[in-house]
Amino acid sequence: MDSDPATAPDDAAAAENGHDNDNGHGNGNGPSPSKRPRAVITAAEIRAEFAHHDAAVARVNNGSFGCCPASVLAAQAHWQRLFLAQPDAFYFHSLQQGLIRSRAAVAEAVGAGDVSEVSLVDNATTAAAIVLQHAAWSFAEGHFARGDAVLMLHYAYGAVKKSIHAYVARAGATVVEVPLPFPVASADAIIAEFRAALAVAKEGGRRVRLAVIDHITSMPSVVIPVKDLVTMCREEGVDKVFVDAAHSIGQVPVDVHDVGADFYTSNLHKWFFCPPAVAFLHTRKDDPIASQLHHPVVSHEYGNGLPMESGWIGTRDYSAQLVVSEAIDFVNRFEGGIEGIRSRNHKKVIEMGRMLAEAWGTFLGSPPELCGSMVMVRMPGCLGVESDDDAMRVRTMLRKDFQVEVPIYYNSRRVEGQEMAKDKNGDPVTGYVRISHQVYNISEDYERLRDAVNKLVFEGFTSSKLRPSEKVHSAENDCLHI
Repeated sequence: MDSDPATAPDDAAAAENGHDNDNGHGNGNGPSPSKRPRAVITAAEIRAEFAHHDAAVARVNNGSFGCCPASVLAAQAHWQRLFLAQPDAFYFHSLQQGLIRSRAAVAEAVGAGDVSEVSLVDNATTAAAIVLQHAAWSFAEGHFARGDAVLMLHYAYGAVKKSIHAYVARAGATVVEVPLPFPVASADAIIAEFRAALAVAKEGGRRVRLAVIDHITSMPSVVIPVKDLVTMCREEGVDKVFVDAAHSIGQVPVDVHDVGADFYTSNLHKWFFCPPAVAFLHTRKDDPIASQLHHPVVSHEYGNGLPMESGWIGTRDYSAQLVVSEAIDFVNRFEGGIEGIRSRNHKKVIEMGRMLAEAWGTFLGSPPELCGSMVMVRMPGCLGVESDDDAMRVRTMLRKDFQVEVPIYYNSRRVEGQEMAKDKNGDPVTGYVRISHQVYNISEDYERLRDAVNKLVFEGFTSSKLRPSEKVHSAENDCLHI
């Protein structure tokens, strides 16, 4: 078992996170930092950077809200104080220059051709609203015919699914979902399902106006073969492709021109160490549609291009958008930069996922090649997770009773022609944990999750015990000990 992060020897903790004392500054998805660090970051420095985290909590859920190191928070505080000290000078002399600096850093990090292709927004949901708003206007103004299709994955992020219905379905679009399998066995299975759904969307000569494709689905978490799907859309005559890559930058390599989508967005506060909330939206400068996109919050910059519109949506705190370069400086303190961080996170999360699966007599929800820095692990079936509400109540119990923070997914969908997955005791598996690994995590975090679930199983716990309106009899406590 690992030592507590506050007392672990630097060398041991550094070895776990793949660090040593050699100088190395690989960039991965990031430009060269403006200030070169003296040496590769040490374990003690990592602990200091994240000392603001609640030390009592095993935080294996970086995916939901991300994390931000103290050095980047300090840079953010500098911008906040600058605004508060002299707001007029900040607005007229500092803000736009700072935003251009951040946009240029993002453009280099993601392979954009020009800084004009990058807009900074609050999050990927805002980026989706920008793209979907334009699609809704296209229906309303008669550029698209009522009944034309918009294609999305069944596992699209909930807020984006609701945005699709709020914007384009309401405007007259036919929404077609791709019923992806889960657990998923291979990228080929995803490609086959997408192709079949695309054929449905095109039935009767219907035009497919927009495909919304996740790069990494949120829940369940699966890395999607996005480039293959974008290529398929081009071959099949889909008008536009929007890639919702909220989790991607910092988890998987991102090259927006290689992906080839019309619109690509990713959060910088999830896996790229920026404070919340900041994301980028990439559009191709040679695409006429770029000049037709508008921020849904209309302010003085309306009509001056999306980057400028997004750069001023009224008086607010813009500091998270101004520290991208400092976040890049931070990642380049690690051996291999963001690429090294990605690689080590992936290796470690797979290792921890397999450890949990072995302890619980279950399996991973996806093969390693379809995982980034997040992994789905099947929970013991005897826990009886039978609804989204069950999943949320068990998650809350793990937080409050065991100080373990981890999302739980209820899988209600069956893969056609396949039996529901079962654990080693023959119980159907409907509950999954989604574990993340980031540079601040240690093995003890996952061991605490393992032990908490094992304790629940040993005590005969079932999710039905947490249902407020249901009487639970001891006869229902059929969990087998593991």
